[in-house]
Amino acid sequence: MSDDKGYLTPEDYAEPRCLLCDEPYGAKPAVKAVPQQRIIEKMNEYMAHRDYAGAERHLLYWLEEAKLGHDLGGELMLRNELVGHFRKTGNKEGAFESAAEALRLVEALDFEGHISAGTTYINVATAYNAFGENEKAIALFEKAKRVYESNPNTDPSLLGGLYNNMALTEVALGNFEAAFALYEKALAVMEGVAGGALEQAITYLNMADALEAQSGHEAAEKQIFEWVDKAYDLLTESDAAHDGYYAFVCEKCAPSFSYYGYFLAAQELNKRAESIYERD
Repeated sequence: MSDDKGYLTPEDYAEPRCLLCDEPYGAKPAVKAVPQQRIIEKMNEYMAHRDYAGAERHLLYWLEEAKLGHDLGGELMLRNELVGHFRKTGNKEGAFESAAEALRLVEALDFEGHISAGTTYINVATAYNAFGENEKAIALFEKAKRVYESNPNTDPSLLGGLYNNMALTEVALGNFEAAFALYEKALAVMEGVAGGALEQAITYLNMADALEAQSGHEAAEKQIFEWVDKAYDLLTESDAAHDGYYAFVCEKCAPSFSYYGYFLAAQELNKRAESIYERD
C-alpha cells in the first residue's frame, strides 16, 4: 500500500528474492535479517488506519523475505503478528496455520525457556480461545505462565496481559474462582505500569462479564456497575497517550458499555476513537 505521501513502498510491487539463488551444497546459508522494528512500525501505521488488507499484505511480504533470508527469528516475529492479525479478522485457518509454525519455530530456535517463547504461547493461546479451543488454550497459557514467572526480566506489562487473557479462558471453561484470582493479579501488576490504565479498564470489564456469567445480572448488578464505572474512569481520566492503541481500546470497549446500558459512555468512546483515526 502507498504511504501517507502516496508513494509505493517496495512490498507493494517487488517480488521476494530469488528462490533459486542458493548457497553451495553443504554450506550453511547466511542469514539476512528482516528489519523487525521497521516492520512493526509500518504495521502500526496500517492498524491506526484500520487497513487490515494492507497489514496482511505487509506481513506476508516480509514473511517471505524472512524465509528467503533464513531469518528464523524474524519469521517467528512475523508468525506471531500473523496469528494476532488473523484472530482479529476472524480467519481461523490462517491463525491456526501461523500458530503451528510459530510453535515449530520456538522449538527450532531452542527458545522454550525464553520470554519470546512465553509471548508466542500467549499469542497462540489467545487465538485458540477466540476460536473456541479452550483446552488447548489453557495448556499454552500454563506454559507461558511458567516461563514468565520464572524469568526475572519479564516486563510487568507482559505478565498483566498473560493473566488477563488466561482469565478469559478460565471463564470460558467455567473456572470462575481461578479467573478472578488471575484478574486480581492483572490489576495489581498493571497498577505499576506506565499506560497500564487501559489494560486495567479492560480487566474490569472482563470481570463484570465473568461475574454476570457466574451469578446472573440481577444478583451481581451492584458490583458489575461499580466495575464498569471504574473502567470508564480509567479510559477517560488516565494520562494514557491518545494514539492508535488508545483508539483501538476505546472501540473495543464501547460495546461492553452499551451492553450494560452506558450508552452515552459508549458514544463518547467511539467518538474518541474516530477522532484519532481521522487525525492519523
